[in-house]
Formats: sequence, structure tokens, C-alpha cells
Amino acid sequence: MPPPPVPPYDGAERHSIDLTRADAERRLAEVFAGADAVVDLAWAIQPVRDEASMRRTNVDGTAALLRAVRRSGVGHLVFASSLGAYASAPRDAARPVDESWPVTGQPRSAYSRDKLIAERMLDAFERDDPGVAVARVRPTLVVQREAAREMARLFLGPAVPRALLALLRDGRIPLFPVPTGTVLQFVHADDLGRAFAAILERRSRGAFNIAADALDARALTALIGARPVPVPHDLARAVVELLFRLHALAMSAGWFDVAVRTPVMDTGRARLELGWAPKTGTAEAVRVLLEGVVDDATLPSPALAVG
Repeated sequence: MPPPPVPPYDGAERHSIDLTRADAERRLAEVFAGADAVVDLAWAIQPVRDEASMRRTNVDGTAALLRAVRRSGVGHLVFASSLGAYASAPRDAARPVDESWPVTGQPRSAYSRDKLIAERMLDAFERDDPGVAVARVRPTLVVQREAAREMARLFLGPAVPRALLALLRDGRIPLFPVPTGTVLQFVHADDLGRAFAAILERRSRGAFNIAADALDARALTALIGARPVPVPHDLARAVVELLFRLHALAMSAGWFDVAVRTPVMDTGRARLELGWAPKTGTAEAVRVLLEGVVDDATLPSPALAVG
């Protein structure tokens, strides 16, 4: 396939490789030959209701990629992991945790379980190939206006019409239900991209938390001019699970766990070792996401939406 004709993709060479095919390792190794580094961003988050399909890409595909890295002799691997790989938040939910926090995932989330398996595979890879510098980037929820349509497909549904989101954006809903103890962080895609670039420039290894500042329920709802109405966590999760089963909500209870149960991340290591800091705060990221979803903003990636 010819490269997409627009910057920055116009200088890239594209290869379409299905990670679930038997020849994925061979084809990846051919592409990786002579490369200084491999950045693995491949991950399936759809279809949410077909966990086996996602696992073929996320687990089997990651295994093929690791074998291809070994086979091609690449010296630096940067893997996009996730906040979802971490164990549940500490009792003091607002206390940030660093990269030493247990990587045991959220057991009821398919996304989290697959990220945990991938992290374990990286552990084994590092033991067997100590000469390869392996970095793991663990971002929180990534926000970008151009991805708003995909975010809506992943998390919303008939139970959350865009008209309701427009009212939220305009500050016309005075009260908003929030699961008890909710503390959220976001990160803008541009900030995440700068973190990857810094890791590549420094040939860094190890895990890096990447996130903007954390906001509690009161600060989050203040962004839309509302006051929080605390809802017991288990009740909120049960409602999400029911709406998901009724196909009224796209977000599964597993995604709810990743959003609400996982910890606030300390980004001190990325700031110190990478010289990284977010340029977009969580408040601005929420605004970008909300406005993008209301406007149905989208800009398909040329690499993923040819034609």
C-alpha cells in the first residue's frame, strides 16, 4: 500500500499485518530488520462483547511481536501498557502510587486481564533477552478531540444521548451522580506522544506512569457547573452491568472497574528521568473530550482508514 499523502505520515512506510495470522511473526520480523526500536501500540478494545476475538490480537499478537523483536535483533522495545494493569487503588483513593504498585489488574475486566498477561510476557522477555531495553508506558485514559467518535462508541449508548451531553457541556444539569470515592486522571494524546518520544531519545527502560493531574468528584462535576451526588460503588457498577446487558450502554462493568477502581498515578519518574510534564491538564482534557463527543468529532487515522 502507498503511504498516506499527508504529514507526518507522508514519510512513513506502511505494512498491513494481521497479528492474529500464523505468519505474523515472520512478517513482523522482516519489517523490524535493521530498526533501532519497536513501539508497540497494537491493542484491540472492540468488540467489547467478544473477549476471545480481542484476546487473539492482544495476547497472541503480543506474543508474535515479541518473538519477532527477538528474531530481528531490535535493541529497544517500547510497549504501550495501561493504568488498567494496576491493582485496585489504596484505601486512601487520592494517594498517588508509583510504578512499584502491584501489577495484578482488575480481574473482572477483559481489557485489564489482557494487559496483565502482556506485562507478564514482557517480564519473561526481559529475563530471556536482557540485552534488549524494554520500556513500558502506563498511561491513564487518553483524550483527543479527533478520537471523540470512537470514545463515544466505546463508552456510550442509547442510555446516554448526545443531547444530555450537550446539557452537561453547557452547565445546565445542577446535580450529577458519581460513584463514591471517584478520583480521575486523563492525559492528552499529544502529551502521551511526547513521553514516547522522550523514551526513544533516551533509550529508556522500565515502567513509566503517564498522566495529568487528578481531580476528585467535586472538582470533576464543577467543570460542568454541577454538584456531585455520591452513589455507592457497588450500586453504580450494578447499574452499568444491567445497562450493558440490555445494550443500552456500550461501557461494560469491566471498563467501569478500570475507570473507578484503579489508582491515581504518581508521574514523578517520567518527570525526573524523561524531563516530561503534561501540557494539558485533566480539566482541559475533560472539556476537549466532552465537546468532541457532542460535536461527533472524528479524524480517522490514515493508517487505519485507508479510503
